[in-house]
Amino acid sequence: MDRAGFLARLAGYGDMTRRTLLERLPSGEPEAHLYGPIRDFVARSGKGLRPALLLATCRAFGGRVEDALTSACALELLHNAFLIHDDIQDGSEFRRGLPCLHAQLGTPLAINAGDAMLAGALRLLRRNVGDLGPDTAWLVFDEFDRLIAESLEGQALELGWIRDNDLSVGPADYLRMTLKKTCRYSFIHPCRIGALIAGRRGAALDAFDPFGFLLGAAFQIQDDVLNLVGSRDRYGKEILGDIHEGKRSLMLARLLGLAAPEERRRLGQFLALPRAGRGAAEAAWVFEAMQRHGCIDYAQDAAARLTEGARAAFEAAFAGAAGEDRDFVAQCLDFVTRRDA
Repeated sequence: MDRAGFLARLAGYGDMTRRTLLERLPSGEPEAHLYGPIRDFVARSGKGLRPALLLATCRAFGGRVEDALTSACALELLHNAFLIHDDIQDGSEFRRGLPCLHAQLGTPLAINAGDAMLAGALRLLRRNVGDLGPDTAWLVFDEFDRLIAESLEGQALELGWIRDNDLSVGPADYLRMTLKKTCRYSFIHPCRIGALIAGRRGAALDAFDPFGFLLGAAFQIQDDVLNLVGSRDRYGKEILGDIHEGKRSLMLARLLGLAAPEERRRLGQFLALPRAGRGAAEAAWVFEAMQRHGCIDYAQDAAARLTEGARAAFEAAFAGAAGEDRDFVAQCLDFVTRRDA
């Protein structure tokens, strides 16, 4: 499958999920303060990589899109809820090229909209009982239960490091957090759920864990790099936002390990400030220090090595899969790690 074919299939799965999700979202009152903003946020959602992975994995193992579509919708709605809450927790300003939902509605209404999306995702999963039968529906629910718990644990790690101004966070800590926060709900469990719906069980599902970890970590590192060197028009979020937020990215973890004592003191003082107090000049100094110590090159090299590991893990995870959907998942390796936005 060439890049054009990959992008067309990604867009097709994303559009299918978004269209179905919008059809299944509730409407009515309070329209202006809840259901309208939820539909608007979902309608401008991103490429839909997570539901696409779920649907493609299901088809690659002989399953039907119709059987997996409800779970794909639940995953996409859950993802949108996480984004709304994440933007509030991080004090972010832009999402998908537009002001974050809390900037549009105010923080209380945005939190409530995110909560409603979480409840809606669980409500969607109830449909699986009739569509898949109670046994498979319960196994799918177990996957969602674990991915939610792990994601919240990963978010707690990251937010805790920022609150405590932890300067001891190293690359291994970063990867442990990324496994929980990014890899599970973005890569591991979409593949596991899709394969589960197609009839895979037990150890066959566990083969997706190393593949999803390696690919997810490469994806997150690339995302962190783009936050520093990307274009806001293409990236959709503010550049250097992670530095302003004090996020312990792989680049920052590397810098903390390499910085000279005076640099480390200055860095610690910057990170100890509240987000509003972290000025542009000091954020630019942190970025320059990362460049000077080769932290961005280090992160890009790590993403490349993780991608190569994911290629090897893919063969084991997708043994027995076939067709264009298997090729689509294989192509994700290049898409998520070589994208520039």
